[in-house]
Amino acid sequence: MTGKLLFDGDVVVSGGGLAGLTLALALHRAGVKVAVIDALPLDTQADIAFDGRASALAYTSWRMLEQIGVAKHLKGQAQRIEDILVVDGRPLDGLKPGGPGVDNLHFDRREIHPREEGEPLGYMVENRHTRIAAAKCAHETGLPVFAPRRALSMQAHSGHGVLELDGGDTLQASLIVACDGKMSRLREGAGIRSLGRRYGQSAIVLTVEHELPHEGVAYEYFMPGGPFAILPLTGNRSSLVWTEKDAPARAIAALDPQGFQEALEARFGDFLGEVKPVSQVHVYPLGLMLAERFTAERLALAGDAARTIHPIAGQGFNLGIRDAAALCEVIVDALRAGLDPGSQAALTRYERWRKTDSAALALGTDAFNLLFSNDNTALRHARGLGLSLTNAIPVARRFFMRTAGGETGDLPRLLKGEALSL
Repeated sequence: MTGKLLFDGDVVVSGGGLAGLTLALALHRAGVKVAVIDALPLDTQADIAFDGRASALAYTSWRMLEQIGVAKHLKGQAQRIEDILVVDGRPLDGLKPGGPGVDNLHFDRREIHPREEGEPLGYMVENRHTRIAAAKCAHETGLPVFAPRRALSMQAHSGHGVLELDGGDTLQASLIVACDGKMSRLREGAGIRSLGRRYGQSAIVLTVEHELPHEGVAYEYFMPGGPFAILPLTGNRSSLVWTEKDAPARAIAALDPQGFQEALEARFGDFLGEVKPVSQVHVYPLGLMLAERFTAERLALAGDAARTIHPIAGQGFNLGIRDAAALCEVIVDALRAGLDPGSQAALTRYERWRKTDSAALALGTDAFNLLFSNDNTALRHARGLGLSLTNAIPVARRFFMRTAGGETGDLPRLLKGEALSL
């Protein structure tokens, strides 16, 4: 039985996760004829059981969410990050930014945004709330969403691409964008190879409640098994990203409630008072993946389909947003000039814009994890010296803050807070 052509337009985004929906909303608001498809209903992805993670949104990423209408739906759900404290060692009682103790590196947002109500270093938002906000925007703006529908394959033709769905129906557009995750079916179907490896580490992710306020401070402790991050959420809550080798991570997550509480207290300390879990415990295996190419005929990769990196720098979702901002600008510029947004020229511009930045950050986080996730005495002295020296040089601190905020390089207009339209 022959299926139906459900959509014919400029762009089809395959994957309605955070990166895919952000891209689709940006294009839709700019006046581009776009549709998004996902294997799951958008409501399913907003359930806390689906994804217990929270994401650190760089301040440039937040500007884009404001421009496309997502940020207004996150009122009361986004926690400003005012300071970041990087420490080589375990949490210590009473440790505060700039305080005495072990080697540490303190990032203070006032160094780059000095006004009292200026931009923070970023915002912490639970992924489910970001998905709910994006889904509300999709509904409000009439963005065409086909879900639950599964994309099976893509066919590239001289003037368009065709996405073939389960059941035989198709979607057609000048450009197909693969935002279908690290195991991307479309990337594999296009013959794009990927490079990478497993780290032998897993992230234990959960939300905790603590007695004392975090004051908007994010903590990153480097331990032999991997980083232990305490990331501020609204209220007296924090998101933990507790990295361990695979076997210990599974063992910790499998502990009974009392055993897990004891392990948590031993690692967390009591510098924020009493602490207790208030969510499910999720375990995510960690690895590096970088696509050899970000484009193929009538196809562009974005988000986790293009690369996945270690969460050590909290940049995973931000890279997806930067992909979305750059690709949206490329597509809008092409259409405004009366050109084909899926042409080789447009795709080459996008790949050059995003691939170097992605490769540099992927390899940088890989090296950083190797340097810090061990207990080698010589390396401990070297990294402690590095943290102390960086902390003592204001220009170095400001450079790292602006880099983490996504404000270096050729910045897309959406990340500057500027609107795009045809």
